[in-house]
Amino acid sequence: MQTTYLTTEALSERIHYDVRTIRDRLKDSVLIEGVHYIRPFGGRKILYLWEPIERDMRIGKRTPTDAAIPMASGALCHG
Repeated sequence: MQTTYLTTEALSERIHYDVRTIRDRLKDSVLIEGVHYIRPFGGRKILYLWEPIERDMRIGKRTPTDAAIPMASGALCHG
């Protein structure tokens, strides 16, 4: 599978979101490190992975536990 690496500015152009919105509101809330972006060589620079971002924008990122309610016992209640 081919991977397309994008800077924040290039991602901004593709998804039509402001660079600040990506950095301040999307990164680490809907864009997850290791899934949607990486820090090459452990540095500060961030490269976004286009294919997982595009996939999750189209289908929405939901896991079975997203709809679950955590219980005090640690179990999950699926409502």
